[in-house]
Amino acid sequence: MSTYKTFLAIMERDLKVMSRNLGDFFLRIGVQPLLFAFIFGYVLPTIGSIPRSFSTLVLPGILAVSTMAAGVQGTAMPLAWDFGATKEIQDRLMAPISIRLVMIEKIIMGMFEAWLAAAFVFPVAYLIMWENLNLHLESLPLLILLLVLGGLVSATLGMVLGTIVEPMRFSMMFATVIVPMIFLGATYYPWAGLSKIPWLQYLVLLNPLVYLSEGYRGQLTPQIPHMAPEYAILGIVVSIVILMAVATREFEKRAIS
Repeated sequence: MSTYKTFLAIMERDLKVMSRNLGDFFLRIGVQPLLFAFIFGYVLPTIGSIPRSFSTLVLPGILAVSTMAAGVQGTAMPLAWDFGATKEIQDRLMAPISIRLVMIEKIIMGMFEAWLAAAFVFPVAYLIMWENLNLHLESLPLLILLLVLGGLVSATLGMVLGTIVEPMRFSMMFATVIVPMIFLGATYYPWAGLSKIPWLQYLVLLNPLVYLSEGYRGQLTPQIPHMAPEYAILGIVVSIVILMAVATREFEKRAIS
């Protein structure tokens, strides 16, 4: 019971901090995907530079990027500062709970941020692009499952990056890890379209964002070629298992040191 109360107290503290900075949070997670939705989902199709059908193709990718980016940033950046400049992680590690529960609490907070990002970006992007959209909801339970798993895989990836990357190297991390992951994550094109470049089509399967993008695409735009839902879910689950194992090892190593 003491462990349970301590865990909830730590989470309550983080939720209060997040609630006080909601404006900054929505700006951080919303500007880039919504700007992309506005330019590529409304402006360019309206002036005839790209076909209007591109809006339908790209919306699932925008949702996937929002989910992934928010979870990674919401976990990695605070964790890196906790281990680095502020040393706040020491207070958490002194609490009467295990090291792994401290890690799990950080992952849960990252999941919340990923879900909030998806809940904010999707309706706003829909309002921006609705004239050019042709969406067909395939299965609401599967969409919810993908959202849950997407939040978990993004937060777990954030935990890995937050434990191995120093705060002063975060700009390099986004340039060398996050940006390539987004552009090679089947976000702005269907994974099936890479069949003309077979080596790249199989190489990008190492990217968990591919499975999330394709999963959303299969549930929101089933008329567009997409990965089978069972393979998309399997890819996300395997990514979570691998990332969780790495995150646990690196977090415990960093916490003990």
